[in-house]
Amino acid sequence: MAYDKNNIFAKILRGEIPCKKVYENQHVLAFHDVNPQKKIHVLIIPKGEYTNLDDFTERASEKEIVALIKGISDVAKKIGISEKNSGNGYRSLVNIGENGGQEVPHLHFHIFGGEKIGKMVS
Repeated sequence: MAYDKNNIFAKILRGEIPCKKVYENQHVLAFHDVNPQKKIHVLIIPKGEYTNLDDFTERASEKEIVALIKGISDVAKKIGISEKNSGNGYRSLVNIGENGGQEVPHLHFHIFGGEKIGKMVS
């Protein structure tokens, strides 16, 4: 999957499409999904042009990698679903490629919470 500079997340990062921001730092942006699949559904994306996790781990700097992984935990704490702040837990999910269900060619993690999520795969 090639990076498309006009994908929806690239447009959000450029400010062409608004988002309901949850968290942001130098390397990542997190925002509420416009079509939530669970009670809480937040997306967290790197600000760099990475198509998927494989691409990201090959080309991203250590600072970007740390910021993304730490950002997932920071977002969960901020929205009150982390066990660290009395939440009941959450699921972080990344889809890679066609068989993995990836729809947008920009790396993004889904953070689900606020209710029991259920089985990993059905």
